[in-house]
Amino acid sequence: MSRYIPATAEDRRRMLDYLGVGSIDDLFSGIPEKVRQKKPSDLPPALTEPEMVRDLKKLSGSNRHTGEMVCFLGAGAYDHFIPAAVDSLISRGEFTTSYTPYQPEVAQGTLQAIFQYQTMVCELTGMEISNASMYDGASAAAEAAVLAATATKKKKILWGGTVNPQTRETLETYCWSRQLEHRELKISGGRIDEADLRDALAGGDAAALVVQSPNFFGNIENLKAMADSVHGAGALLVVSTDLLALGLLEAPGRLGADIVVGDGQSAGNPMSFGGPAFGFIAVNKPLMRRMPGRICGQTVDRLGRRTFVLTLQAREQHIRREKATSNICSNQNLCIVAASIYLSLMGPAGIREVGEQIMSKTEYAVGQLEKTGKFKRAFPGAPSFREVALIADEPVEKLNRRLLEAGILGGYSLEHRYPELKNGWLLAITENRTKEEIDRLVAVAGGEA
Repeated sequence: MSRYIPATAEDRRRMLDYLGVGSIDDLFSGIPEKVRQKKPSDLPPALTEPEMVRDLKKLSGSNRHTGEMVCFLGAGAYDHFIPAAVDSLISRGEFTTSYTPYQPEVAQGTLQAIFQYQTMVCELTGMEISNASMYDGASAAAEAAVLAATATKKKKILWGGTVNPQTRETLETYCWSRQLEHRELKISGGRIDEADLRDALAGGDAAALVVQSPNFFGNIENLKAMADSVHGAGALLVVSTDLLALGLLEAPGRLGADIVVGDGQSAGNPMSFGGPAFGFIAVNKPLMRRMPGRICGQTVDRLGRRTFVLTLQAREQHIRREKATSNICSNQNLCIVAASIYLSLMGPAGIREVGEQIMSKTEYAVGQLEKTGKFKRAFPGAPSFREVALIADEPVEKLNRRLLEAGILGGYSLEHRYPELKNGWLLAITENRTKEEIDRLVAVAGGEA
């Protein structure tokens, strides 16, 4: 298809004749006069196509990306290594052009990829059922909260202040639209305040607790103790986690989680200036008919051959609208195929090695930064994964500007979201970072370079 398909004056006349109107103004006569734009927009002069291409290339060149800079920025999107085979395989036409597999007899490849993705999510999370993915981790957490409210028939959702701020905003929006109460729990030592949790659960009116582990600060929450408290109050535990972290950490399902969600960008999907990626959600069998989206199941055809079909689709396109659990009616298929390929290539040992590299490199980086005397841990003693919250001896904006000039993307400024963490700096270290890059970060951040 051409990049530009103009509508000629004759094309416009024929369209207006077909609609039975005499002019473009007549076409928009239903729009009140007072809200119509009367004057032409103040736009720059028109460009020729070569001029426009040069202008857009110059504009895009002002972006700074991880292909040219060393990245220590995380806060929800992470610079992990992606094997070349992932992009090569998802670039096949069968994957890039596939849409909703309404006809299973001609969509077995797509359905098998979904089924394999669901299987790996279940193995990592320790849950029994996964759907075919959600739009992102934030919407997955919010859908889980709604699921818990309908399952328990309660109207209050709890979440920790340690949950990603963007996820918390999405939770607030969903609660507002569903007329659900909500309460954000206090933070103590970089984790959910256990006393505040007990107080919030005391009334017995909570439907769910949404907890992130590793949380926004990278700290590991005490899920087993939380599960006991939450279940004792008749509520459900929703755990937001990270697939790569589960190569090292105990599966949330084995610690008492009722619903496990998260953002899957770290598993085989590039940062891509913020997306797209995918969200995952997994439950145990008692909740499977309440899960949003679609689920791919395995069966046999009339000849006894293994086949795949869509099943248990609790969305309004397949059942009566009033019985639908959600308006989520699609999934991030190409992104989950990338994740499936990545997880298959890495295998259990590879995923564990990635986690071990992250842990060791994080400890090295933090230790070296502390030696400069300019940084200290915001939450000493709290076990963490991939990210660590530090307190700098200077404003983070000034620190990150110095790093940017040295070709380094610095950490996230926590002070904007957490005013109590003055000069708080959230640093992310992935397996992609080398010792030389970490030493360079330490030298520039410490003022030695």
